[in-house]
Amino acid sequence: MNINVLILGIAWILTITMLIVFVPKNKVREAQVIFFFKQMITWISGLVVAQYGLVEYPVREFANATKASFCFEYFVYPSICVVFNLYYPEHRSRIKQFLYYIYYCTVMTIIEVLCEKYTNLVAYIHWTWYVTWLTFFVTFYISRKYYVWFFRKYRSV
Repeated sequence: MNINVLILGIAWILTITMLIVFVPKNKVREAQVIFFFKQMITWISGLVVAQYGLVEYPVREFANATKASFCFEYFVYPSICVVFNLYYPEHRSRIKQFLYYIYYCTVMTIIEVLCEKYTNLVAYIHWTWYVTWLTFFVTFYISRKYYVWFFRKYRSV
């Protein structure tokens, strides 16, 4: 078995486990909204980035269907966003909230850069690590704003 396929399999297993462990049963509806909203963002941005040759995904699940990475763009990243939003420190200081963003974006960027350097799962063509980090930050911010907006009427009752 190829190391790239093994990494993809491990990513699927770890992500499923993460969702089972970290999404409380009373928050499944919220998790679904976050997941699908983030999927919409990553679907569009992932296709654009891959189509314009900014990033390539040499090893991917559905090579004939899309140039984007199905595992990352459609499952792992939206799932991490679920955990990000469900555990967001909304009653903490702005500094702690900002550090929360920095932590998630930095860890995800480090993992992607390691994958780019040591595997064939992602290859930066006209892309850099700081664009990845900024993209993570912006999409986490947008998903957080959407989550707060979508569930605001339920929280005030």
